Amino acid sequence: MPFFRITVTKRVYTNCVRLEPSMSVDVVTHSFSDPVRTNSGKSVEEAFRRIYGVDIRKAGALNSTYLKVKRIG
Repeated sequence: MPFFRITVTKRVYTNCVRLEPSMSVDVVTHSFSDPVRTNSGKSVEEAFRRIYGVDIRKAGALNSTYLKVKRIG
């Protein structure tokens, strides 16, 4: 199963949601493709909510402009 690390690259403060550069989450998926684009980014959205308590979709940052995806394993 592929293991990805998703990291915020730009500071975001929108809709009362604050994201800081270097905030990162680890996501394990069943697919080898980018988890931000796969399944509407649900696994990434859930990981940010679980770890940081923020709604990355509400901030409008669930895209490659604000997130860097790196495959770890």
